[in-house]
Amino acid sequence: MKISDGNWLIRPGLNLIHPIQVFDVEQQGNEMVVYAAPRDVRERAWQLDTPLFTLRFFSPQEGIVGVRIAHFQGGIENGPRYPLNLRRDVPVEMRNTDDFAELKSGSLSVRVGKGENWALDFLRDGVRITGSQAKNNGYVQNTNNARNYMFERLDLGVGEAVYGLGERFTALVRNGQTVDTWNRDGGTSTEQSYKNIPFYLTNRGYGVLVNHPENVSFEVGSEKVSKVQFSVEGEYLEYFVIDGPTPKAVLDRYTRLTGRPALPPAWSFGLWLTTSFTTNYDEATVNRFIDGMAERNLPLHVFHFDCFWMKAFQWCDFEWDPVTFPDPAGMIQRLKARGLKICVWINPYIGQKSPLFKELKEKGYLLKRPDGAVWQWDRWQPGLAIYDFTNPDACAWYASKLKGLVDIGVDCFKTDFGERIPTDVQWFDGSDPQKMHNHYAYIYNALVWNVLKETVGEQEAVLFARSASVGAQQFPVHWGGDCYANYESMAESLRGGLSIGLSGFGFWSHDIGGFENTAPAHVYKRWCAFGLLSSHSRLHGSKSYRVPWAYDEESCDVVRHFTELKCRMMPYLYRQAALAHECGTPMLRAMMLEFPDDPACDYLDRQYMLGDAVLVAPVFSQAGDVRFYLPEGCWTHLWHNDEQQGGRWLRQQHDFRSLPVYVRDNTLLALGNNSQRPDYAWHEGTSYQLFNLSDGVTAVSEVPSAQGAVVFTLRATRTGDTVCIHGEGEARNWSVCLRNVPQVSGVQGGSLTGSEWGVVVNAQGNEVVIHL
Repeated sequence: MKISDGNWLIRPGLNLIHPIQVFDVEQQGNEMVVYAAPRDVRERAWQLDTPLFTLRFFSPQEGIVGVRIAHFQGGIENGPRYPLNLRRDVPVEMRNTDDFAELKSGSLSVRVGKGENWALDFLRDGVRITGSQAKNNGYVQNTNNARNYMFERLDLGVGEAVYGLGERFTALVRNGQTVDTWNRDGGTSTEQSYKNIPFYLTNRGYGVLVNHPENVSFEVGSEKVSKVQFSVEGEYLEYFVIDGPTPKAVLDRYTRLTGRPALPPAWSFGLWLTTSFTTNYDEATVNRFIDGMAERNLPLHVFHFDCFWMKAFQWCDFEWDPVTFPDPAGMIQRLKARGLKICVWINPYIGQKSPLFKELKEKGYLLKRPDGAVWQWDRWQPGLAIYDFTNPDACAWYASKLKGLVDIGVDCFKTDFGERIPTDVQWFDGSDPQKMHNHYAYIYNALVWNVLKETVGEQEAVLFARSASVGAQQFPVHWGGDCYANYESMAESLRGGLSIGLSGFGFWSHDIGGFENTAPAHVYKRWCAFGLLSSHSRLHGSKSYRVPWAYDEESCDVVRHFTELKCRMMPYLYRQAALAHECGTPMLRAMMLEFPDDPACDYLDRQYMLGDAVLVAPVFSQAGDVRFYLPEGCWTHLWHNDEQQGGRWLRQQHDFRSLPVYVRDNTLLALGNNSQRPDYAWHEGTSYQLFNLSDGVTAVSEVPSAQGAVVFTLRATRTGDTVCIHGEGEARNWSVCLRNVPQVSGVQGGSLTGSEWGVVVNAQGNEVVIHL
C-alpha cells in the first residue's frame, strides 16, 4: 500500500503510529524483546492512553535475524504458515547498554537505538547494511476502509539493486516497482505473477523474507526511492533479514530456512514433447509425432498428454476419455517400450459435469462458501469447483487417483493452475482464506510430490508446476506459464526465469516456441536454442503443434543440434543440478549472482550463466544480431573456439544453429559420450575441455552419479609450462582437450591426438603430465 503523499504529507484517511522511544528491553530465552512507545513515556503520567509496540528479535538460523513488530497481540492467528526450518537453539549474543540493545547471530546483528531518534539497524561485522529510522515503520489505521496495517521501510544505499519477489516478467531489477504478492493467472506479459515470493535480495549481499502467506505489498524504491517498503494487513509484521555476504550465500541460507530444491531425475533434463493444448490428438497422432522425431533422428525423452486426455468439461476427474484413448494402459506401455517417460496434465479443480462431482460434494471434499454451499464459477470449466486440500480425506481421495495413473505407467504430472483461489470461502481446517490464497499452491504441489515419492521414489519424482509459494521450490520443476510466440515474450520469459532463480528456485523451464499463437519459424528456432540451454526443455503450445517439422526442415536441424548438445553436457549440467539441491544456487543464474563484484552485471537480463562456468546469450532477432557482455577474463565459445577477452560488450551475428555460449577461463568442462540420452554413465568415456588454465591455478571438474553424488573428480593444475592432471574415483577412458593449444612438447601417462580446437590427451591411467 502507498502511505505517503510525497515527502511531507500522509495520504488522506490514514493515521500513522510509529515506535519512537524504547521503554524497556528484556531477554526472554534466546529472544530480545523491546517495548517501544510512540512518544516520550519517561514520566508516569505520559504512560497513560498510549500504544506500546512489542518488538521481538530472534535468530531461526545462524546469520539470520527475525523481527516481529506487534501492536495488539490478542488476535487469533489462523494458519496456514510457511513451512520454515526454525531452530530454537541458535547461539546468539545480546547486549543491552545505555545507548542501544543488540542481538547478534553469526556475523549479522540487529541494533535498536535508545536515543532521542529511533533507529533499527542491521549490521554485518559491525558495519550497517540496512535498517530504518524514525517514522519509517509502525502501524497504519485506514479510516477509508476501517482496516489496520503494519509496515516497515528498509534503507537502500546508493547503487543498491533489488531482485526476486518471485517469478516476475517485468524488469529484472525491482527498483521503482510496486509489487503485490498475490498469485494470479496473468500470463508472462503483465505485472502479475503465478509465483509470488515475498523475498528479495540485493546486490549488497543480504536478503529479506516477509513471513506472511497473505498479500504483502511492496514499494521497491518507488514510494520512497531510497527504501524498500513492505506492509501487511493486521496487527503484526514479521520478517527475516538474511546475511550473505554474497548473493549465493543469501540463497544458501534462504533455502536452508525454507527448503532445498529436490534433485530431479536425470531423464527429466531431456527433451519433452506435448500434444499441445486444444489440438486434436489420439494414440495415432501421438505415434505420428514420435515416429516423426525418430525418422528425423531427433532425440526425445518425455511425452506429455495435456488436458484433453480427460473428457471435456470434466477436468479434473482423472478419467481417460474412452473415445479418444480406449486403451490408455496399453498405449502407455507401448510408448514406454520406446524408451519414453510419460507425463499427464492435472489441476486442482473439477467441473460439475463430471459424474464424480456429486460424490465429492456429498463427502465435503470441495471448497465451500461461508453458507456451506460448494464454491463454484464458470471460468475455465462450467460449474468449476476446487478441491479442499486442507481436508485429509480429500487429499487421500485425490492421491488415490494419482496412484492409479502411476499404476498404469504415468511417470510424472504437470500440476497446472492453483492461482485463482477465492477468499470468500471456508476451509475444512479453518485456515485464513487470505493466507490460503497463495499457500494453496504449496499444499497442492506438495500433495502430488508426496504421491510420487511414495510410488516411484524420491529419486524419480518430478513435477512440471506453474503456481508456487514459499517453500514450493522443494517440488521441481517449475515453468514460466503462458507466453506469446514472439521475441518479446521470449525475453520476458527469460526475465521470469532469472527472477525465480533469485527467489530460491533451482530449476525452471518455459514453453519453447511460445504458448499462445504460432511463432514464425525464425522465432521458433531461436527459442529452441534458448530452451535447450535451460535447466529443463519442453516443446508445448496452445492451438498448434510444436513438432519442429511443422515450421521448416531447418527447425529439425536446430532441435537435433541443441538436444544432442544438452545430452553431451549432462556431466556438467547434473553437477550444477546437484549444487542447486545442496545449496540453493539455481542452474539458470542471473549474471549478478555469479559476478557480484562486477557492477556491469547488475542489470543484465538478456543473458545468463548456465551453472558456474557457461555463459549463454539467447538471440532475440531474426537476423541473428545479439549484444552481450563478458565479465573480466578470457572466454572461449564452446563449439566455435572463438576466444574473447572480457570486461566489455560484444556485438555478434549467429545463424540458427548458434548463439553466444562462452566458457570461463580456468574451467575443466566435462562432456559426455552420449548425444542421444541425458541419463547414462557420465564418468565413462568423458571428454574434458580445459579452457585457458592460468599459471598457479587448479581447475576442478566433478562428475556425479544419477543420485547426485560425485563419483569422479578431475583436477588440472598448471605450474609454469607444465599441466598436471589427476583423477580420483570411478572413471574409464577419459580424455582432455587443451583448448586453443596448437601443440605440446610432450606428455607422460597418455597419448596425444589432434583436434580442431587444440590438443587432445588420452589418459592411460588416472594421471597425466603435459609439457606445453
